[in-house]
Amino acid sequence: MERVAGILRRQSIRRQIMGKQKEETYVDYSMIFIILFLLAFGLVMIYSTSSYGAYMTQQGDSAYFFKHQFVSVLIGITAMLFMSYFPYNILKQLSFPIYAVSVVLLIMVGPFGKRLNGAKRWLRIFGVSIQPAEIAKIAVIILTATLIIKLKKQLMTQKGFCVALGVAALPSFLIYAVTHDLSSAIITMGIGVVMLFISTPGYKRYVLAAFSVIAFAAVIVLIVKNADPSSKMNYRFERILAWLDPTAHASGRGFQTLQALYAIGSGGFFGKGLGESMQKLGFIPEPQNDMIFSIICEELGLFGAIAVMLMFLILIWRLMIIANNSPDMFGALLVIGVMGHIAIQVILNIAVATNTIPNTGITLPFISYGGTAVIFQLAEIGIALNVGRNIGR
Repeated sequence: MERVAGILRRQSIRRQIMGKQKEETYVDYSMIFIILFLLAFGLVMIYSTSSYGAYMTQQGDSAYFFKHQFVSVLIGITAMLFMSYFPYNILKQLSFPIYAVSVVLLIMVGPFGKRLNGAKRWLRIFGVSIQPAEIAKIAVIILTATLIIKLKKQLMTQKGFCVALGVAALPSFLIYAVTHDLSSAIITMGIGVVMLFISTPGYKRYVLAAFSVIAFAAVIVLIVKNADPSSKMNYRFERILAWLDPTAHASGRGFQTLQALYAIGSGGFFGKGLGESMQKLGFIPEPQNDMIFSIICEELGLFGAIAVMLMFLILIWRLMIIANNSPDMFGALLVIGVMGHIAIQVILNIAVATNTIPNTGITLPFISYGGTAVIFQLAEIGIALNVGRNIGR
């Protein structure tokens, strides 16, 4: 009898150990599948959209952009795997140094930045070009999460709220002032606002802020619309005019938007077929970048566009599941920051491609061409997977 009891006791202990191991090694395979699908799909679309332009501009190498993005994707997957096992609580201690480095890199773009396609937004370090704005986004996520944890009840005060909001405001200002990248500035600020919105009770200040921004934007649009056509305008104001009436500015600022709308409209429900786009043949400038969604619509139709949007919706839903079940508040805030980043960028990219908002040059996460972007986006996903692995603890 004692022998049977001993066997049962050992089996019970073994089950407890195995249960703990199973809980501690939990992996969100559905999210990994979505990420790998988006990366593979992105590589296919980058080759499809860029092969003609690359052949014409890169000494006949039609796979030029594809090869560069493929290397970045491999580095990004490595970063994702590393961050999925790196103890994310250590990021609390590293939050300020990471943030300080990102701010310094943004400032360095001014005197040492590399200019590409008329924009100076890159730094060349050890022979590798990086975009500091992408580093700033993940830095804002980590430091904002750390500050929210440290401030606790002080976050309810005006001073504490402004301090937390200032974490996103400083790099947003630098991104706009130094690199003139309005889209990245908006996204960086949006990340901080989303994290604070989730962390603080009450909606009054956010509703007032939203109405103020909308009212300000409406006033700017009215001023630009009623301005003297013969007067010299800032290029951003010209983009607003092109947004209001692309056909009137078809040879100028409205050219890219108009061609993107032609691509979306000509795709129909099932599209012309992969690789059969006409607008990528020199009509849409740099189609592998921020206007890649319009080529997706042209080649794969409304069906393909909806499928891509559904994949992003499922990804955001999985991130929300991880945040809701996070073992601690810090982990939840990190995942909320990642979720906010991806959601804002996807919404703005599709809005720009469909001319819902003025053209601001926003890339589609995991799909558009951009080495620094895909590496740090995958690193953010690695942090989310890390938090998910610790749910069972």
